[in-house]
Amino acid sequence: MLGACAVLSMGGPVWGKDTALPGGASSLQETYQDWQIACRIVDKTKNCSMSQQQVGKKNQRVLAVELQAGSDGAVTGVLVLPFGLLLDKGVTLQIDDKPALAPLRFRTCMPVGCLVPLSFDSDRVSSLGKGTALKLKAAGSDTGQEVVLTVSLKGFAAALDRMKTLAGS
Repeated sequence: MLGACAVLSMGGPVWGKDTALPGGASSLQETYQDWQIACRIVDKTKNCSMSQQQVGKKNQRVLAVELQAGSDGAVTGVLVLPFGLLLDKGVTLQIDDKPALAPLRFRTCMPVGCLVPLSFDSDRVSSLGKGTALKLKAAGSDTGQEVVLTVSLKGFAAALDRMKTLAGS
């Protein structure tokens, strides 16, 4: 889990009546290359999410992303970016060298960083699963120069499939 970011998650759906995890566990964590899956049962509700977190030289979080499966193959979640970005410009996402998506607006900033809600339809999820990197582009607040952060997509498809399996089990 993303620690402080997990508190900020968009809230997971209830996945059917069977709230058991493998082996009767009440929580589970797995890693698929650069992605982590976390499932837990709280008050008979199963919450599963996949996440990636990147830290800098002094073990300080640079970015985090947490995603949950939605309906019809969609994925929703939250992106946590560092302070020092020009919030009015938003952040632009680009899968590999494909055309950039429309800029996303920041929702708010909290002590953990600045939050950007994410929502990907099934076609975009398929592109993420086939991609190698999700580039995040924003303007720095001091200079306005473009700041590029990269989220690895290694293990994304496997993590998503496993998260869906766990959520539905």
